[in-house]
Amino acid sequence: MSVVLRVRGRVLAGPEDVRDELWVIDGRVTYDRPSGAAARDVRTVTGWVLPGLVDAHCHVGLDAHGAVDEATSEKQALTDRDAGTLLIRDAGSPADTRWIDDREDLPKIIRAGRHIARTRRYIRNYAHEIEPAELVAYVAREAGRGDGWVKLVGDWLDRGVGDLAACWPRAEVEAAIAQAHRLGARVTAHCFAEESLRDLVEAGIDCVEHATGLTEDTIPLFAERGVAIVPTLVNIATFPKLAAGGEGKFPRWADHMRRLHERRYDTVRAAYDAGVPVFVGTDAGGSLAHGLVAAEVAELVTAGIPPLDALSATTWGAREWLGRPALEEGAPADLVVYDEDPRADVRVLAAPRRVVLNGRVID
Repeated sequence: MSVVLRVRGRVLAGPEDVRDELWVIDGRVTYDRPSGAAARDVRTVTGWVLPGLVDAHCHVGLDAHGAVDEATSEKQALTDRDAGTLLIRDAGSPADTRWIDDREDLPKIIRAGRHIARTRRYIRNYAHEIEPAELVAYVAREAGRGDGWVKLVGDWLDRGVGDLAACWPRAEVEAAIAQAHRLGARVTAHCFAEESLRDLVEAGIDCVEHATGLTEDTIPLFAERGVAIVPTLVNIATFPKLAAGGEGKFPRWADHMRRLHERRYDTVRAAYDAGVPVFVGTDAGGSLAHGLVAAEVAELVTAGIPPLDALSATTWGAREWLGRPALEEGAPADLVVYDEDPRADVRVLAAPRRVVLNGRVID
């Protein structure tokens, strides 16, 4: 008979739903105290409890040069797990990480297939690099490879103009997003700049990554259509360094990147105030380290998002958005235990006391 886990203290089952304890039986959450033989072998964990954290923009199987081997992918996934990230939306990877689904000790992953980018308009070895006439076909292909998401590269440096520019014509984007929706997939897009946003949203996109180019003209459109953003502020923090590195060849681009960085907090707060759904993502994988989910939550708070809503963006709200359970009755027991109340100070997330994945305490 497997060990029953009793989790005591303050169980944050929802933003306003605080319980005194939960039980884990056969890897599942229950709020009913077990009786008889099931209660004889009990392990107790005590503290402040949250659902397993969500990193909604992460790349397992990817580094700065492209796909990595399974040993490196495993190390990335373990780093995220030990930081409390137990659900990942993998926002594009050239590596096949399906083997992770068979590992009870690794985070659950929702994949978006491989990035789809314009030819020579993205990081080498990351994406399918194609022309607009091929976009619909490639979106259909990646919808079949993913777990209900497809990832486009919506803008990137255009060397011909020396600045960020949209990658896709409006008609092709509309057709591609419609095709993804027919196949039951949602679509998200990498977007740093302003130019591509209106076309993508009016074409029916479901989410935008980074979204640093949001303005007072496009924020209301995002709010009206319910288009989510994943700001990845820990990644946007690298913009000044990127700008310095490229200023010699592309001064217009470098200046643009600095301006996007300077207004990043105002942009996120304005989107939140307008009712745009905001979720936590780190952009770990490419050139950024894994395990940064706590830092990203803290960045959202710095931007002016209330702590409880910043927590929801990596717990209850994020899981609902992705269609995965939190700590409701019968859900897989994926949870993180802390010494202090994370609602009072989100920096508590950086030091989990215990991580429980599929009902197993990770020691």
